[in-house]
Amino acid sequence: MNGTFVFVLCIIAIVTCGNIVSTYLKRRDKRPDNNEELEDTLSKVDALEERIRVLERIVTEKRYDLKGEIDAL
Repeated sequence: MNGTFVFVLCIIAIVTCGNIVSTYLKRRDKRPDNNEELEDTLSKVDALEERIRVLERIVTEKRYDLKGEIDAL
């Protein structure tokens, strides 16, 4: 009886793992469809990085008039 119970549990575990792997592979293949959304997000990140570089340059200058620099932007 004990051997049969272990055998049934092994079959259930194999089927469950197979379903998990199958679902993962199906969802993984669908990700590249959002290429346009990804490119849009990356362009926004690039624009934000450039703005941060400008702000860092303004703040790290030896003599700066922060209000005047921000108003000039």
